[in-house]
Amino acid sequence: PAEQAGADHSAEQPPEKANTADKWSEEKKKNYTERKYLTVEKADEVVWVRARVHTSRAKGKQCFLVLRQQQFNVQALVAVGDRASKQMVKFAANITKESIVDVEGVVRKVDQKIESCTQQDVELHVERIYVISAAEPRLPLQLEDAVRPETEGEEEGRATVNQDTRLDNRVIDLRTSTSQAVFGLQSGICQLFRETLTEKGCVEIQTPKIISAASEGGANVFTVSYFKTSAYLAQSPQLYKQMCICADFEKVFCIGPVFRAEDSNTHRHLTEFVGLDIEMAFNYHYHEVVNEIADTMVQIFKGLEKRFQTEIQTVGKQFPCEPFKFLEPTLRLEYTEGLAMLREAGIEMDFYILDKYPLAVRPFYTMPDPQNPKYSNSYDMFMRGEEILSGAQRVHDAQLLTERATHHGIDLEKIKSYIDSFRFGAPPHAGGGIGLERVTMLYLGLHNVRQTSMFPRDPKRLTP
Repeated sequence: PAEQAGADHSAEQPPEKANTADKWSEEKKKNYTERKYLTVEKADEVVWVRARVHTSRAKGKQCFLVLRQQQFNVQALVAVGDRASKQMVKFAANITKESIVDVEGVVRKVDQKIESCTQQDVELHVERIYVISAAEPRLPLQLEDAVRPETEGEEEGRATVNQDTRLDNRVIDLRTSTSQAVFGLQSGICQLFRETLTEKGCVEIQTPKIISAASEGGANVFTVSYFKTSAYLAQSPQLYKQMCICADFEKVFCIGPVFRAEDSNTHRHLTEFVGLDIEMAFNYHYHEVVNEIADTMVQIFKGLEKRFQTEIQTVGKQFPCEPFKFLEPTLRLEYTEGLAMLREAGIEMDFYILDKYPLAVRPFYTMPDPQNPKYSNSYDMFMRGEEILSGAQRVHDAQLLTERATHHGIDLEKIKSYIDSFRFGAPPHAGGGIGLERVTMLYLGLHNVRQTSMFPRDPKRLTP
């Protein structure tokens, strides 16, 4: 049960469980203050906070607690004579790390900055403390170890946490300030993607994830039992976003899971990831769409710089990297030109586009280059030298689409409804698919896509 300790040794008890909260009378209800708002402006105010006990340290007649809420934390002091008894100090010192507590206290300005906390100019002088949910004493990993830079651990002989331990105990690992910041920023990428494309007049769509044929062709699909037949998990929303263009939606985007049955155990591959997909009709040239997609990415980068500095800096403390650099408009190179430059000197810019890929390495629905049939009207976008988007002008002629599908060995009967969509007039169009986890990883300069997937799936991991 929840416990209470206070200087007055009051007999009143907090609710034992969340669903008994109605035991509190109206006058006992607390107005909670979020940790990030505990600043000098609230000095001398009495506040209630709910938080996890990050650390506790008893020292004589005092107990220092660090109270954490997501990536924000504040120091709290329980001291004999400061409306606290010896029993209360002892009680506070014995609260296990990661327990959830309710604390009432006075916000006090401090003379010296508290460097170990995000709220450095104030501390909380505790008057009452309740344990709402006690954590088990033995944690599978220590959060202070999980946020320690690897180089610091190596130099000082202090513990760090390896990737498998993190992923096996993902719920604990996600509590770290670094993880909270990573996924806060990732949420921002989705938000900015949606905002930017909505302003461009795009319609957000939702497409099926159980489909009758491999959307990208090839064998890297997951087969699922579908009543008396078989179906596949979608490798992308490709076929359906094109069908929406045929249905005169003109500009569409979607955010959703995609599946790739690739036995790739690399730093950048997952078997399930989140796709940010775009498809747009154009008037004269597919570069109209390329420019729109590139501008969307630039607006995301600018938005992250402006709105998510706290998260960027938090991640940077554990994983230092150079700030992300990009041009406006974006650098675009033709494939052969880009390869020559990469061989010669490398690319200095973090974000760029390679255009005109060889047709043989692109999916069946890719439009051949009318000037050179060995190449195609396709492009990839790169961040810090790694691909984050693959896109192209699509074949919008039913006859040519049929020929290209046959060339790739695709069963035409299984994609009949897709090809039929183009028989009644389809506008020229292009688009692309972006990997959300890769964008997050590369923007923050991280080294493994599993750090930016909340519960990653790869050939060796299906849990948690």
